[in-house]
Amino acid sequence: MLGAKRHWPPGPSFSPWLTLALTLMALRTGWAQEGTEPVLLEGECLVVCEPSRAAAGGPGGAALGEAPPGRVAFAAVRSHHHEPAGEIGNGTSGAIYFDQVLVNEGGGFDRASGSFVAPVRGVYSFRFHVVKVYNRQTVQVSLMLNTWPVISAFANDPDVTREAATSSVLLPLDPGDRVSLRLRRGNLLGGWKYSSFSGFLIFPL
Repeated sequence: MLGAKRHWPPGPSFSPWLTLALTLMALRTGWAQEGTEPVLLEGECLVVCEPSRAAAGGPGGAALGEAPPGRVAFAAVRSHHHEPAGEIGNGTSGAIYFDQVLVNEGGGFDRASGSFVAPVRGVYSFRFHVVKVYNRQTVQVSLMLNTWPVISAFANDPDVTREAATSSVLLPLDPGDRVSLRLRRGNLLGGWKYSSFSGFLIFPL
């Protein structure tokens, strides 16, 4: 009939799809309000997401800008020529000393003895570079773990005025283990200026 008024929404013919859409919108609003709650993912491991830990900066929970725990590194050099202490010659155990310490993070390097003492248990990297000057003898330098020679390097060219015995190694150390360099063969009577000894903690165990 023309001129008849229509009422919206119609009562009996109200769309069920519109009802479903309104219900989903209400549920989504409720989920959004609960977004700050921890999320638990269960499987082989349990993961808890906590917004309050977003500023943490490492395994030890150090904040950004703070030094992580267990940071250890050292570097020492010879700035002038000097003879090793003790007996010098083939098969001797003369210690090789370094007079200038460039880095000693963690305080593990002892300049008086020329050795590094591990402050924490972990895997360490070591490198040495020992120069012989005006010396035709073969020089053997060993890196010692306590009293055990781990690796050795040789400088044996008689026709050069300067030559270096160089090597590097990774070692697992316990607290108190001592690492040093020993002259196992030859001598450094001509001096060992520009020699170096360094190491650092790769990761704790």
